[in-house]
Amino acid sequence: MRTSRFRIATAAGATTALALGLTGFIGAGNATAGGVQTHTGSIGASATVAAHADSAGAQQVTGTVGKQATKASKTTAKAGSAKKAADPRQCNGDEMSYSVLHRFAKQQGEHLLITAVNADSKPCWVTSYPSVMLGDTANVLPHSKHDAPGGKTRITIRPGGKIYSAVALFRDSAKTHTSTSLSVAMRDQTGDTGPASELDAFNAKGTPSKFTWSAADVLNWNTAKPYNF
Repeated sequence: MRTSRFRIATAAGATTALALGLTGFIGAGNATAGGVQTHTGSIGASATVAAHADSAGAQQVTGTVGKQATKASKTTAKAGSAKKAADPRQCNGDEMSYSVLHRFAKQQGEHLLITAVNADSKPCWVTSYPSVMLGDTANVLPHSKHDAPGGKTRITIRPGGKIYSAVALFRDSAKTHTSTSLSVAMRDQTGDTGPASELDAFNAKGTPSKFTWSAADVLNWNTAKPYNF
């Protein structure tokens, strides 16, 4: 009986120990599994947060750089547009409306006053003096040696603005020419000319006026009328 009870007790103890062992093992397994899950979850969360942070940071930087680049590009474009708009082109003559007034006919100081009006909607600039041929002659008149300096200065003419030049007429010899017409063209800084305009000279009453010359020269373009009138 004692042996049987001992065996029973031993068996019971073994069963209990086995049960406790299994419980401990299962508990340890759960703890380990929980640790791994927690660790894995922590890494996953950290990785996710880091990824989100990196992603958000990249987007923010990219967005900021993109905005700055766009802003800089727009600023540059505006500056370029402003500069382009601020820099007028050279007048070529097509945009000009001319008139010629014959003054002091057969008197000392006789000249042809040339008025040019910018008939375009945009400003342009001129320099030097106009290229002028009188009547049916083929000779371009020279620049006056008595003209004031400043022929290299650019004069910007706004829409509707006016500039002036004059052809001084001289009768220094018996050989003279007579006409009522002349040809006027813009001249650039290199001396090249644009398209010419055929014009008639008029007197103060608005009728065509004949002018006579044996020699003549031209004054620079100016914003003021020459000969103090």
